[in-house]
Amino acid sequence: MDRPRRRLETPVGAATLLLGFGQPVRITRAGRPPDTLVSVYCGPTTTPAVGEHGGRLAGVEVMLAPWAAFTLFGTPQYELADRTVDPDVLPHALDRRVGDLAGALAALPSWEARFRLLDEVFARWWEAGTPCSARVVRAWAELVRTGGAMPVRRLAEEVGWSVRHLENRFREQIGLGPKAAARVLRLQRARRLLAAGHGQAETAAVCGFYDQAHLSGEFKAMTGCTPREFTMARRLPFTTAAPREDRMAGEATSLVLASGAPDRSAVFSKTRGTG
Repeated sequence: MDRPRRRLETPVGAATLLLGFGQPVRITRAGRPPDTLVSVYCGPTTTPAVGEHGGRLAGVEVMLAPWAAFTLFGTPQYELADRTVDPDVLPHALDRRVGDLAGALAALPSWEARFRLLDEVFARWWEAGTPCSARVVRAWAELVRTGGAMPVRRLAEEVGWSVRHLENRFREQIGLGPKAAARVLRLQRARRLLAAGHGQAETAAVCGFYDQAHLSGEFKAMTGCTPREFTMARRLPFTTAAPREDRMAGEATSLVLASGAPDRSAVFSKTRGTG
C-alpha cells in the first residue's frame, strides 16, 4: 500500500501465529504497552487489538485451535491470554527457531513450496509437542459447535469432569476459562450474523444473549465499538474501514481503520447521527 495501514482485530476462537518475512507490525491493546514484532504469537483474547504496519507486510498467518497451540508450544495458555509475544521467547522445545522458519519461508520461490515446508515442520512439531487432553478437545469442539451456547455445567458433565477441573484444564490448554471462551464464540457468531444483515434483536435471541442490551454491552466490551458502529463501518469502502479479507473465512473479524486516525472514533465518524 502507499500508506500505513491500521486494522482493528476482534477476539476470535483461535490463537494466531504470524511468521513475518521482515517487516514489523505494531500491535496495541488497551492496558498494555505496544509491541513491535516481525513474527508474532497471540493467544486467546477477550479484548480487541489494533495492528499497524508501514504499508507493506509479508508473511504467513496461521490460525490455530487454542489446544493445538498448547501442543505446539507447551506453554500454559493462560500465561499468554490477552498478550502478544515473539514466539521465540516462549519456552518451547521446537527443533528450530520460529524466526528461522519465517526466514526459510521467505526465501522460497513460491507459496506452494512455503505451504509444503509449513506442513513438514508443523507435523514434526506436533509429534514432539505436549499432548493435549482429549477431553479438552471434545469440550472445545462442543463450545464451537454450539456457538458458545452450551452451559459450563453441562459441558463438564459431557466430558466427565467436575466444573472446577474443567475450568482448570481449559485455562491451561485453551487460555480462557470455559465461560470466557463461550463469550468469545457467542460474540463471534453474533458478528457473523450482523455482517450478513440480521437485526440486533434477532441476533441477540439466536445467539443466546439475554436481550439486545446484553448483546450491545458484550460487543462494546470485546470489540471497542457498538454492533451498529461495527456493522456500518464494514459497509464503508475498503479505503476507509471494510477489510479486503477477514482473518478467518466466513467470519467478520476486522475493520481497517482510517489512515493516521488517532483512535477508533475516526472510523465511525460517518456512521454517527444516523439513528
